[in-house]
Amino acid sequence: MSVILWTYIIVGLTFALYIGIAIWSRAGSTKEFYVAGGGVHPVANGMATAADWMSAASFISLAGIISFIGDDASVYLMGWTGGYVLLALLLAPYLRKFGKFTVPDFVGERYYSKTARLVAVVCALFVSFTYVAGQMRGVGIVFSRFLQVDINTGVVIGMIIVFFYAVLGGMKGITYTQVAQYCVLIFAYMVPAIFISIQLTGNPIPQLGLGAEMADGSGVYLLDKLDGLSKELGMTEYTVGKKSMIDMFFITVALMVGTAGLPHVIVRFFTVPKVKDARSSAGAALIFIAILYTTAPSLGAFGKINLINAVGGKEGIEYAKAPQWVKSWETAGLIAWMDKNDDGKIQYAAGKAIAGKPKFTEETGKYGERKLSNDPTDAANELYVDRDIMVLANPEIAELPNWVIALIAAGGLAAALSTAAGLLLVISSAVSHDLLKKALMPDISEKTELVYARVAAAAAITMAGYFGINPPGFVASVVAFAFGLAAASFFPVILLGIFSTRMNMQGAIAGMVSGLVFTSVYIIYYKFINKEAEFLFGISPEGIGTLGMLINFGVAYVVSMATPPPPKEVQELVRNIRIPRGAGEASAH
Repeated sequence: MSVILWTYIIVGLTFALYIGIAIWSRAGSTKEFYVAGGGVHPVANGMATAADWMSAASFISLAGIISFIGDDASVYLMGWTGGYVLLALLLAPYLRKFGKFTVPDFVGERYYSKTARLVAVVCALFVSFTYVAGQMRGVGIVFSRFLQVDINTGVVIGMIIVFFYAVLGGMKGITYTQVAQYCVLIFAYMVPAIFISIQLTGNPIPQLGLGAEMADGSGVYLLDKLDGLSKELGMTEYTVGKKSMIDMFFITVALMVGTAGLPHVIVRFFTVPKVKDARSSAGAALIFIAILYTTAPSLGAFGKINLINAVGGKEGIEYAKAPQWVKSWETAGLIAWMDKNDDGKIQYAAGKAIAGKPKFTEETGKYGERKLSNDPTDAANELYVDRDIMVLANPEIAELPNWVIALIAAGGLAAALSTAAGLLLVISSAVSHDLLKKALMPDISEKTELVYARVAAAAAITMAGYFGINPPGFVASVVAFAFGLAAASFFPVILLGIFSTRMNMQGAIAGMVSGLVFTSVYIIYYKFINKEAEFLFGISPEGIGTLGMLINFGVAYVVSMATPPPPKEVQELVRNIRIPRGAGEASAH
């Protein structure tokens, strides 16, 4: 069977499964809509958390980043997994014991202030919309290539699927759908990785294949081979880092504390029955996540070797004889070739092949208007490759069976849709529970609140679709900004709210506002206004969330010390949160 037929079958079956689960687990109360009734088993919750966490950035972009920047990509591996250690040790069990539905709910109650709650709502919406933009972009990429529809249509299809299980099922439907999505995405990720590892090294375990000898009998280790190929093409050796130590440190910390501060991840620990189950869920999630994260470096390296070999290495290959996947991805606008020396060959080397990205032409329905880069050092490279396609294109590059290629499409969609659903629920609950029920309309009934929650989720899906059609950048870079914003806004006030009886309302509000404003302004300035300016202290926008976090901590401490302490009942509440006994049921009150 053809790739497109296999794709329709596999993707269709998985979508039918997701919708079926959503109908079966439809939420009937606010508690089921917000926290799945608080009765999810820790292992199932760990699996759902892993799916919620491993977004399009993890599935589609992580190995692509590793493939292109090599050693420097270790910041993502350390940061995105290390955050779960912080969650398990410092946040999850205490937040579960506090027993509220949402992060703004915790902030509002802990800091005894509607203003603090509203600031937390703004932060949650800011972070979630930034994050969800990357997910819908991922959905569009997968659909545009594998189902042969344009990206806009693909985003709309994804919106319809998410609407069913997020709006109908709420957290209950999302949780059990995400368990299924984890199984789909991890199977889809591991199967091609195992195939390609056997092809290149003869070792069926990708993690071991990364450090093994090539299977061609040359006796050369895979990473040495990749270093050699990179040097031949004028690129920096794959295993040599290029980022400064300070930037590596700041990005790693931003991703780590950003993970621990992401509202859609934190809310998952309100869905388990007991406090100890929250810690168990975090541990289980880390194990499930590690399966993909320890495979990503292998898949990135495998993909880079296969890509270089497929386009002829240093000698290049005639465009007319290039593999079919080159032309397929070119049609999707994610690969572009410009024959700079008019020899009819693809020359792949260091530097940018074109200025910007290929632009879509409505008249032809294809991508065109490719402009030459003005940088003279880019003259040798004729091939533009979008980082986000490396995982999706890997099976085609390695000439794997058609069903494996189709499986990747189902996995990519599962990863993007699972995280999009979790984020949309955060947006929905922030509006219906924290903004309306707790601030503007306290007298509404539970039934009315549930209606508002579903309306807010539908509106959020529409907004997410807009971001998918008009994406602000690469999936992974957009997501990295969300982590920085979470690190600078939520992490300090949650941590201080749990461990400091002196932290008060004024300190929390001032800290959140200062951290969020500083980080947002820095990202916007260096990414969109003055892209050529030198970074402050050499810290890139992806890592500035760490400095924003430190500003948040500093401002919160100074302001709280200069203002009256919290009421005695709040101080007693903080002490009780840290006492390791009792579970306390999640409550809307």
